[in-house]
Amino acid sequence: MFHAATQKPGPASPPTKLIAMTDIPTARDRLRDLILELAVVRGKVTLSSGKEADYYIDLRRVTLHHEASALVGQVMLELLDNAGITFQSAGGLTMGADPVGTALMHVAAREERAIDAFVVRKVQKTYGMGRQVEGPDVAGRDVVVLEDTSTTGGSALTAVEGVRKAGGNVKAVAVIVDRDTGSKERIEAEAGVPYLFAYSKDELGLE
Repeated sequence: MFHAATQKPGPASPPTKLIAMTDIPTARDRLRDLILELAVVRGKVTLSSGKEADYYIDLRRVTLHHEASALVGQVMLELLDNAGITFQSAGGLTMGADPVGTALMHVAAREERAIDAFVVRKVQKTYGMGRQVEGPDVAGRDVVVLEDTSTTGGSALTAVEGVRKAGGNVKAVAVIVDRDTGSKERIEAEAGVPYLFAYSKDELGLE
């Protein structure tokens, strides 16, 4: 008679470590970290508005970064969705807004949402088709004007004016970082649309 060999139990497997959801950084948290790591430059600088500041936020180091770009699109799309802004196209004044618009467009496409991007020239072309707003036509469409950051609101207002001249219906202005230097008040007063931002300077620990 044959007897099956008794198998001795092996060492117990270590318990599986469950990762709490709070341990996984959200897209918003990760983008904030990348902004602080890559974009914030300390020291006296003169901004494009002519104002002086103790720091400079070079957000192109973020919006053109291989990891951060998709996060920018996700965070900005969520910002607009949470505010109830519906739109068909997004963009702003070249060149700070350009990668923000394309990042948002690509994230929307990943979610099977048809949102185009556009680029607003600082001045209208005097040759070719004579356009100021490049990309799919914005005429008759709901659009959002984007910026990477804003100090006085001047760039965003130039973009709003260009889009409206091209027949677009501006629903909101949205920026990644607000410097809390009056852009919100000026844009909402002059453009008559909501001004949204993903991060305040206080949230980034900037004085």
